[in-house]
Amino acid sequence: MSRRQHPTWSSGDQAEQHYLVEPRHLAGGGDIRHVTEVLRASGWTDRSVPGGPLVFDRADHLVRVAYDPAGQPGGWHIQGQPTSTEPGWQVTFTRQTPVEIVAGFTDALTRERSAHAPNPWAPLQQQHWETERSQHFTAVSPDRNTWLQFHQNSPGQAHWWAGARTEHGRTWDAVFSATTPMHLIENFSTALADPQPVMRPRGHVPPSKWIRATSVSVRPSELSSWQQARITAARAATWGRNSWASARTRTHKPAPARPYTTSGGARTRR
Repeated sequence: MSRRQHPTWSSGDQAEQHYLVEPRHLAGGGDIRHVTEVLRASGWTDRSVPGGPLVFDRADHLVRVAYDPAGQPGGWHIQGQPTSTEPGWQVTFTRQTPVEIVAGFTDALTRERSAHAPNPWAPLQQQHWETERSQHFTAVSPDRNTWLQFHQNSPGQAHWWAGARTEHGRTWDAVFSATTPMHLIENFSTALADPQPVMRPRGHVPPSKWIRATSVSVRPSELSSWQQARITAARAATWGRNSWASARTRTHKPAPARPYTTSGGARTRR
């Protein structure tokens, strides 16, 4: 990643002021490349056009991830196509959803589905979120400023909803159609509940008394190496899956047809 790609980097490798922000759900949007560069490294096709939204398609053409800050609502729009075994689904994240939380969802789109039965509530309960059951089932963070809810108005009319707020009002929303695969929502909730702070450059920390920001000095080369490690891991995982799939295809190729033989079993000559 070059300095030209990151306008906040100065010439040379001088340490610059950044902040470790917690809780992460109030940290603001962040650098969208945290999401898009992993999609690219995982073999997704970049179908973006100059001046338009960013658009990435998965290799199987079953999932599309788009980012359009000027749309209504501006932010992330993710769509899964229906298959013979699963219905289609849609997800939106508004523009100020922290990229680390969005990546909890999008990273899962680049990996094989785990064999375990998904439970979106488990990661939240492990981090001591409170659960409330009324007409809707809701989990609320310990600071009471973010939530995940399964919202059901009537049978057949349901969706998942997450969001966060500061003293200034709502900061972001995420909406998942009821048909969104449960393992993807579990990966989202894991990232949402992660207690680790996230990093933001100076000038990009939202103004809120509910945020704890710790000043740190970081060199551009360190930022580059951290991002590159994430990209390299995605590329290696993709290569491993493709290699395994290729080897499996070769192993399971049908055996070539046996030459025609006479009733006595002797091979005929051509």
